[in-house]
Order: sequence, then structure tokens, then C-alpha cells
Amino acid sequence: MEVALFIHKIQGEPASEMIDQAGAMAPSLLRQHGRLALVFLVLLLSTATTSSALALPKLPKLPNFRPGRWRYAHATFYGDETASETMGTYVRRNISHQNSRMVLHAVKLTAVDIPGGACGFGNLFSTGYGTATAALSTVLYLGGFSCGQCFQIRCAKSQYCYRGSPIATITATNLCPPNWALPSNNGGWCNPPRPHFDMSKPAFMKIAQWRAGIVPVMYRRVPCPRRGGIRFLLQGNGYWLLTFVMNVGGAGDVGSMWVKGSKTGWMKMSHNWGASYQAFSRLGGQSLSFKVVSYSTKQTIFAYNVAPANWWTGKTYQARVNFK
Repeated sequence: MEVALFIHKIQGEPASEMIDQAGAMAPSLLRQHGRLALVFLVLLLSTATTSSALALPKLPKLPNFRPGRWRYAHATFYGDETASETMGTYVRRNISHQNSRMVLHAVKLTAVDIPGGACGFGNLFSTGYGTATAALSTVLYLGGFSCGQCFQIRCAKSQYCYRGSPIATITATNLCPPNWALPSNNGGWCNPPRPHFDMSKPAFMKIAQWRAGIVPVMYRRVPCPRRGGIRFLLQGNGYWLLTFVMNVGGAGDVGSMWVKGSKTGWMKMSHNWGASYQAFSRLGGQSLSFKVVSYSTKQTIFAYNVAPANWWTGKTYQARVNFK
């Protein structure tokens, strides 16, 4: 009876308290019930303490991405109402051997070239981003790590703002490069350290009259409401894999990536440019899985067997998982 009462008493107690209570009861159990009761008590404690030692600690759950605070910037627009000029232009950096300076220039792409835009999202209609997009100044572009991030933008303190200051939600899909030939307050709108949005014309016309040209705005980061899983556009060849990551939910961005072939372990990929990551490994003829880590939240997603063993370059493969 005494052993039964003891068991009932210590249910749910930490292992250390169980040991203390058992130590106090051991002499009494030995006198009244003999060695058999004492052996039973030792076995009970052994099981309890082992279970406690093997219990894995709960890993902290990283929070879903939440809207940020409002900040001030300016916004312009480029292209026309069709937003066609936001497609197929890739801004890249080359080193000039003549003067050893970093030079920025735009390259018009064809259908067989690397996808357009400084993020590599290509045709924004076919990749699901549409006209609600913007090119970001250098301080917001973050070397490509802001690609895919979502922002709310509203016109502020301008006669050209629409009444009620409606909000436009856009995705970062390109870089607005500096123009050092012009001052930052007169044409060089994207020069560091200015935060600036060069919006598609349809997106700009949601917040202000287009004839304004440039307006002061307030902006903030918001979660990206994506449909379906993360998409992976595969480029390169069987020995060099270049992957463009699109349709990312939650914070919308990617900070690091790993790839795993069906015959390999996990291999960390290096950031190439924009939203692209590369791996120099022989992965042809293997099904591919990806590990994706968000740049902003550090959340991690495993997308297993996204591409089949007969994957081919130029094709986009969609996972079943996404960030929130």
C-alpha cells in the first residue's frame, strides 16, 4: 500500500524530486516489506530518470513574419501602363579593366538568356508577380537578399496623392541602380543612402497621379501572400546547378540554401546574384531536394524530391511547402 501511495504522489514530479522522496522512504520500505519492495522502487526510479534524460527539449518555434513599422522614402515609376518595360532587363555588375571601377549597365535579354531583372524572376506575368512590382535602391536591395520581399507603399504629403492615401502592395523584383552623374535630390533618386522605390506604372498609379513623377511615400515590410509552394527554376548543367527561387511566402526572401541529390548528402549552395543560388557538383540524373532558410526570419523549410531524376534546365519545379 505504501509503495502504491508513493507512486500516486510522485506522478508528474521532476526526476530530482522523485529521487529525494524515494531516498526518504527507502528505510521504511525495507523494514516493512523487505527487499522485494525496495527492488521495485529502484526499478521504478530507474525508468523515470531514464525517460527524463532521454526527453528531447522543445525547439523554439520561430514566429511567422509580421508587418514592420512605417518608414519614409520616395517613389517614382518606369515603363507604361502595360509594365512591359519591367520585364526582361537584367542589371549586372562588371569590372572595368581600364579604370578598375565597378560599372553598372543594363543588358537586354532574349528568351534563351538568364531570366530578366536583377532578381532573376524573368517574365513577371508568367512567374506570378504581375504588375505589382518595384525596383529597389541599393540600400533596400541588400545585394539581392531583398528579392521577393513584399512592401506596402502609400503616398504621403503630396498634392498628387490620392484622397485617403490608398496602399499599394508590391514585390521587390529588380534593382534601381545609382546614377552618380546626377545629384541624389535631383535625378539620382536611387543613389545611396536613399531608400527609394522605382515602381511599375500600374503600381504607382494606385497611390498617386502619374504626372507627379516622384512623390514622398511611407512604406513597410509585410508578409507575402503566395499561393502554392516555393518554385525553383533550374539552370546550368549536370555539373553546375543554378537555381532561381520564386514564389516565396512569409518574409518572401532567401538567405541561404542547400541542395541534396538522391545520391548525395546535403551541400550548401553559394549565392550567385539576385534570388539565385548555385552548386558546383554532379547532380544530373538525380532527384533534387532543397533546404531553404529565410533571410529575415531564419525559418527553415525542407522541400524534398522537388525535381525528378530526369530534371532539365529551363524548367520550373514547385514544392509542396512554403513559408508563412
